[in-house]
Amino acid sequence: MTTPPMPIAVLAGLVPSDEVGRCYRGLDADAPDDYRQLAALLVDDWRSRAVHTVGVGGGQGAGKSTLGRLIVEAGRAFDAHVEVLSIDDFYLTREERHRLAEDVHPLLATRGPPGTHDVALLRATLAALREPGDVPVPRFDKGVDTRTGYETRRGAVDIVVLEGWCVGATAAEESVGESINALERDHDADGLWRSTVEAALRTSYAKVFADLDAMVFLKVPGLEAVRRWRLQQESERRPEQRLTAAGVNRFVEHYERITRRMLATLPATADVVVELDDAHRIAGLRFGTF
Repeated sequence: MTTPPMPIAVLAGLVPSDEVGRCYRGLDADAPDDYRQLAALLVDDWRSRAVHTVGVGGGQGAGKSTLGRLIVEAGRAFDAHVEVLSIDDFYLTREERHRLAEDVHPLLATRGPPGTHDVALLRATLAALREPGDVPVPRFDKGVDTRTGYETRRGAVDIVVLEGWCVGATAAEESVGESINALERDHDADGLWRSTVEAALRTSYAKVFADLDAMVFLKVPGLEAVRRWRLQQESERRPEQRLTAAGVNRFVEHYERITRRMLATLPATADVVVELDDAHRIAGLRFGTF
């Protein structure tokens, strides 16, 4: 019997196989149903196209980590070795960022934007996962805002996924001299911080993203949704580590320029575009050709 089309598949005009249906139904039942469907469809598509390195990008709170966890589960269901790396785990240590803040610009003390990751370590880890053997992968604890050690992953992967808010972003083609929010106006009046971020995106980050075989973009409804979802995430953290609403607004301003650019450009260039509504549900899905 043919598996009835899953609602998410219908959005993309896909007819899932029985194997995809079984994979979807076997994924974590407590996870969002539409993300379970998406994970099964993605891994099946990557297997059929011999895709080995994938990027998953999207605004904060878009569900990248949830999708990544389900992708690993779906890989096991398809007997494929899939590893997911979060670009967040490759942040520079607190001490390294504080040195950047002293030497270049104070805003570089805040993790998040391009220029605050150890891109050399990220590229080395991505390469190592393609080879046999154990691979040390850093772990970053946002509660203490620094790297807290390494965990061991098994190499010789079939598919490695890199997820992160800025994955797939491109540098600005236009001038970034004019500020777009209070953070830039009040704390980067001369544009040095944003120019440093753009330079990183144009060089080391571009090399990482150029190595991706496929790109999945989780398209958030807009910056207001990002702020709201981020505030929801804060409510789940320990009280002493939570940001206030004002703190969330300021934090999101660090990401605003590149998030807006990604919303404007990636729907036309990503291989898979997942449109999210204000309720965090998948409202649209497009599978392109790689």
